[in-house]
Amino acid sequence: MSEYYQEDKQYTNQEFITQPLKAGTYELCTFKGCNFNNSNLNDIKFIDCSFDNCDLSLTKINNTAFRNIKFTNCKLLGLNFDNCNNFGFEVSFKNCVLNHSSFYQTRLKNTLFEDTSLIETDFAESNLEGAVFRNCDLSGAVFDRTNLEKADFTTSENYIIDPDINKIKEARFSLTGLPGLLAKHRIVVERY
Repeated sequence: MSEYYQEDKQYTNQEFITQPLKAGTYELCTFKGCNFNNSNLNDIKFIDCSFDNCDLSLTKINNTAFRNIKFTNCKLLGLNFDNCNNFGFEVSFKNCVLNHSSFYQTRLKNTLFEDTSLIETDFAESNLEGAVFRNCDLSGAVFDRTNLEKADFTTSENYIIDPDINKIKEARFSLTGLPGLLAKHRIVVERY
């Protein structure tokens, strides 16, 4: 019996809470205005797909494959991306809410986070080399033994990053973000 395969299909305004998405592979598919809230997407493969204006909050994504996936205007509260299939894992986020999600030990090299809320998101031990955080709120986000080399934080705010326990070589920060790099020292940085 062959695995379910769906290619180049658009799903619009569908509820996947009571009627879950069929397990299998979805390639070049578009999901617009769909509700996956608290549903089960375990073991599903998404390849070159886009999610626009969808709610995936608290969705189960154990061994889920996200390969070249674009999330736009999506609500993704409390997702454990660290449980995903890491083979070919590639995502980008624009105007999304990723609060309380986890990317623990996840490879996110060159990932784009744009106009996205990342409040209390866990990036501990992840690889964010070359990642771009454009206009993001990182209040309470966890950076612990995280590779942030060449990452760009110049337009983001509210981050606290300890340079002693994170790799930050060639990372970019704005002058207004300086207090977030000195927080552990309790240094007061004032504008005069």
